[in-house]
Amino acid sequence: MRGTEAWSKAELKLLRSLDRPEKIQAFLDGLTYSAEELNRSPRSTLRDGMAHCMDGALLAAATLRLHGRGCRVIDLCAVHDDDHVIALFQERGCWGAVSKSNFAGLRFREPVYRTLRELVMSYFDSYFNTAREKTLRGYSRPVDLRRFDSIRWMTTEADVDDPIGHYLTAIPHTPVITRAMERALRPVDRRTLEAAMVGVNPDGLYQA
Repeated sequence: MRGTEAWSKAELKLLRSLDRPEKIQAFLDGLTYSAEELNRSPRSTLRDGMAHCMDGALLAAATLRLHGRGCRVIDLCAVHDDDHVIALFQERGCWGAVSKSNFAGLRFREPVYRTLRELVMSYFDSYFNTAREKTLRGYSRPVDLRRFDSIRWMTTEADVDDPIGHYLTAIPHTPVITRAMERALRPVDRRTLEAAMVGVNPDGLYQA
């Protein structure tokens, strides 16, 4: 079952046109970045035309599901920063990701990563706050969102932070650096910070 029963004809036409991960990414890039704390279902995201990372990951996962490419996300956890949720896909045995982000460097990843850790670490140097601190600290196991089908997460009008957001942050996360590595981290240079913030919505920035 690929979840087609949940969508209207107009929604299905749009989602079926997004038949490659890069097309899903381009669609997410065209949405306004949301500074709201509301966590939208994919249907609400399509209707409202805006998304933050959680909204974007859920929409991407729902679309990947429709095309038989799984329905998985992982949570990247951070210190002095927001967590980041990405939707996973695989090609030729390697991992890639689709995501919505206020920062330019935290979006699409080509399916060239042999392990999830490799994929996660590709985000490390681009994951920082406005105080120029590198903030990524860990990642969750992949979560198949079909486990939440009973709440109709793809089409509900309710905020999906409970239970999806709560679940993603509560499950165990694998650390990506040691305490010694953390103490040795250098600030991001200002040029990199400026490049990452091209097109940023200032209202959606974590206040470091």
